[in-house]
Amino acid sequence: MRAGDVHRRILELYPEVLATGRMDEALDLIDPDVIDHRGGTDGDHHGLAAWRQKWERAVSGETGFHDVSVTVEQNVCDGDLSANVYLSRGTHTASGRRYEVRGMDLIRVRDGRIVEHWAVRDAVAMRHQLGFDQ
Repeated sequence: MRAGDVHRRILELYPEVLATGRMDEALDLIDPDVIDHRGGTDGDHHGLAAWRQKWERAVSGETGFHDVSVTVEQNVCDGDLSANVYLSRGTHTASGRRYEVRGMDLIRVRDGRIVEHWAVRDAVAMRHQLGFDQ
């Protein structure tokens, strides 16, 4: 499967993961030795268990957000790489405030599975929309 096809499929499955907690089909697209370059204070996370834990936190509401959705606005593929510009929306559970910000992510695919992932989003705009910067 091409990098763009894997990227598209993982994004198609993500709402189901969030809504139902069923993630096995989506996790089949993740390499057991994946490196998730999350950056920030979290740093890089390694392996399928770390990816599963990231999704389990999102499903449980532990992240503090719900009604999360991602709409891809642009995708560019080159060989084993696929990059998206996307619009992310969601609701901060405690305050009820909504956010809508752009982000970018990049994946590297080998043998039909994601082996590396990078993501950034406009955290400043998100904090402002949620009233965290006041």
